[in-house]
Amino acid sequence: MSFLAPLLPWIQILVSALLVAAILLQQNEGSLGGAFGQSGSAGFHEKRGLEKKLFIATIVLAILFAGTAVLALFI
Repeated sequence: MSFLAPLLPWIQILVSALLVAAILLQQNEGSLGGAFGQSGSAGFHEKRGLEKKLFIATIVLAILFAGTAVLALFI
């Protein structure tokens, strides 16, 4: 595990940058009207294609980031 100690901060930086990019690339469906109780869309929106892949990638990156943070506690 000692070989991982110098690489872990760089891995965390890379994963965090990818996570921020994935979050910012997602489509935002909320609007200012939602803050006042107005619903912009009445139906359910199903993610398809690239939007779904980006959503799943965001979840995977969040889990990887949390895993590297916990791993950093024990190294």
